[in-house]
Amino acid sequence: MNLSGLYAITIPSENLLQQVEAAIAGGAAVIQYREKSSDQSLRLEQALQLSRICSAADIPLIINDDIELAARVSAAGVHLGRDDIALESARRDLGDEAIIGISCYNDFDLALQAQRQGADYIAFGSFFASPTKPLAVRADKSLLQRAKQELEIPVVAIGGITTDNGKILIEAGADMLAVITALFAQADVEQASHSFVQLFSEEKQ
Repeated sequence: MNLSGLYAITIPSENLLQQVEAAIAGGAAVIQYREKSSDQSLRLEQALQLSRICSAADIPLIINDDIELAARVSAAGVHLGRDDIALESARRDLGDEAIIGISCYNDFDLALQAQRQGADYIAFGSFFASPTKPLAVRADKSLLQRAKQELEIPVVAIGGITTDNGKILIEAGADMLAVITALFAQADVEQASHSFVQLFSEEKQ
């Protein structure tokens, strides 16, 4: 699967499904369901609905941090952080076809380890101040440049990314831009999605 373009990460919303449909209409290439609520029935229902939407659009749905939920809704895969279950366990539970992404923060050694263990992509960040994770470690774009030279798997950039600062990360080597607030907190999600997708089109010209 070609992992490139806009990687849209959801925020809690009463209009979650409509927002995701709008992001996909604007050209989002991947949807990640990120919901930290302890309401398991809510999480299951939303994930099931998102799985149907993404399947119909033929784009992958990634579940944040929850392998069991990913399996229950037949999601394309999971994204794991430093404190989550080991990659090997996720691969065993979800199978060889699952997309497994790993957060590597600002640590290139973590990225090398993730690649050796079979990750399908890695994510660096936060590259800019992030309203979602204000205390997140900061990453430098040199990580993206090094990744382009040394890694064989796609690289996602995350953290405070907007249409104004995203282009420099693509130029540095990011295959995907993971966006939360600058996408789903906007009045016109479809247009915001389209604007991010355009950054990738400009880079190819």
